[in-house]
Amino acid sequence: MRRDAEHERPGVGRAFYKGHGLGNDYLVVDEGTAWRATSAAVPQVCHRWEGVGADGIVVVLRGSGTPVRLRMFNPDGSEFERSGNGLRIVASYLFRTGRVGSEPFEVEVGGDRIRMQVHGADGRGEYDVSVDMGRARLGPEAVEADAEVDVGDGRLLLTDVGGLLGTLVSVGNPHCVVFGEGEPWRALEREALDRLGPALTAHPAFARGVNVQLARILATDRIEFLVWERGVGHTTASGTSACAVAVAAVASGRLPPGEKTLVMEGGTLRVRVGADLDVVLRGPVRAVCDGELDAGFVRVLGGGRLPDPEGGSPG
Repeated sequence: MRRDAEHERPGVGRAFYKGHGLGNDYLVVDEGTAWRATSAAVPQVCHRWEGVGADGIVVVLRGSGTPVRLRMFNPDGSEFERSGNGLRIVASYLFRTGRVGSEPFEVEVGGDRIRMQVHGADGRGEYDVSVDMGRARLGPEAVEADAEVDVGDGRLLLTDVGGLLGTLVSVGNPHCVVFGEGEPWRALEREALDRLGPALTAHPAFARGVNVQLARILATDRIEFLVWERGVGHTTASGTSACAVAVAAVASGRLPPGEKTLVMEGGTLRVRVGADLDVVLRGPVRAVCDGELDAGFVRVLGGGRLPDPEGGSPG
């Protein structure tokens, strides 16, 4: 899902919550009237040295009850469908602010309803959160890829990047999983990822771009992988990527269905893949801080204060 009209971008308040899942960090902001999450403003806020710094922004839209409606933005300003870590960080925010309890609840993002649950908090800022990612889909149609690259079983062959054979997976957003079973991708090294990631994420075969994973099987319940994320680049952890890798391993017959441990540079997540490719993601979220953008910085973002549709005070 990509919305190009800037006037359709939500207005947000100055206050933010920052959390991370294995080093993959997001800012959560409530809909408000301080600034608009435009394609120019979002990168400024996400900038590591000149802004707050984040791998993306999640906007919690106005409304009471569930499903809680969300919109998600990459640090390059583009809007995207969903993030497993971003969703879990939102869950921790909703829990710590008392908007949800320990029972399962639903959010809505990218046109989908997603069930989540906060299983517990350790009192030191860490939350145990699971997300029911729904049923994964395979193949070019699932990721809006050129059907001519399909070689069967949801895989693709791209001769212009070294005869690459990958598995196309959608878990609400598009992924291409490459298992390190042949040169030059056998070794899970940054050099290989730095060659593979940029070549695939912006490849003409993918209309919406694609997230890229370079993976290898460690055991029947354990997979290691590196991530090149669409709109971000190299990242140490990704929840939807963990789901996509586990699905690709099961769908390709490399592993049986069941719970898997997904090992990334930032740490591990657990993914349960059913025989019908239903996926549940679970892992830790760490709260980092609450904060507020400076009023002057907000003016630099452009647009100034927005009209409040509810007639209340600016956020």
